[in-house]
Amino acid sequence: MQSMNHWQRIEAAINGEPTDRPPVALWRHFPDDDQHSDKLVAHTLQWQEKWQFDLVKFMPSGTYGVEDWGAISGYRGAANGAREVIQPAVVRTEDWRRVVPLDVRRGAYGRQNEALAAAAKVLKGQVPLLQTVFSPLTTARKMSTEKMFADLRRFPDELERALMVITDVTIRFALDALAQGAHGVFFATQLASHRLLTTAEYERFGKRYDLQVFKALRGKSRLNMLHAHGDDIMFDLLSDYPTEMFNWHDRLTDPTIAQAAECFPQLLVGGINEHGTLMHGSEQEIENQVHEALSQTGGRRLMIGPGCVLPVAARDASIRAVVRAAHQFKESSVCI
Repeated sequence: MQSMNHWQRIEAAINGEPTDRPPVALWRHFPDDDQHSDKLVAHTLQWQEKWQFDLVKFMPSGTYGVEDWGAISGYRGAANGAREVIQPAVVRTEDWRRVVPLDVRRGAYGRQNEALAAAAKVLKGQVPLLQTVFSPLTTARKMSTEKMFADLRRFPDELERALMVITDVTIRFALDALAQGAHGVFFATQLASHRLLTTAEYERFGKRYDLQVFKALRGKSRLNMLHAHGDDIMFDLLSDYPTEMFNWHDRLTDPTIAQAAECFPQLLVGGINEHGTLMHGSEQEIENQVHEALSQTGGRRLMIGPGCVLPVAARDASIRAVVRAAHQFKESSVCI
């Protein structure tokens, strides 16, 4: 088959059509440097230049969405490079009333899309570029940490008032990302887990607001990816979201890739256990994991990726093994 470019490969994979090779994309944080736009841009471009992945997930820090409301975060050495909320913005229930509209072109929000625009200018649209956007409920939790769960059940009206504001800010930020050169969003929800909420709770406080974001993107974004973070995810509840790609920790929690392919009709993203096999396995074990993942779909409708961000200590040799395995895989006659 004739060689494809990144866009052709992704779009064919989304549609379940043959590709010259399975698409692959890995992403990681750049702790502390992600607090400086110029350094984040440089890392983004160097990462893509080095590996030539089929998709670029822009990697702002995971706490950018709460800092303009007063939360304070810091990097404390997490293996995946993520920052932690050190001082939440919501400590008492009445603090939800301090969640007011923001100008998404200023402050922490503004810096992320300024950096994305600089990266997009260099990438010139040659590879899909997604801005990382957190679900409104995920932002609320980061803003208040564990208190959100109590307020969700005891003072739901207070939380919902704040969620309406957060949703509006999220939409305006996502639309600005598209205006600055993103082709869509990597939409991350960290609360759609049966370990954290009931299905009814997520439908009311999560999905309701998530779908408002996707509705605002309809006809404006070219492709989006949904990331369901954590264990025991509500896959059935999320599988009808209007998104072209679905990413989750398939090596750590249900469903398997094969099971997910039965109910999500477009492109699944996963196959790599980033803190297990990628970090501690041999190159052959990494290649075997990639091939096993692809065999679950016959090589169609799967982009090889991590369950979440790579550990910052991931070795080049291990990443190279992932890329090599994806490039070498041959489609089988199995087609789902």
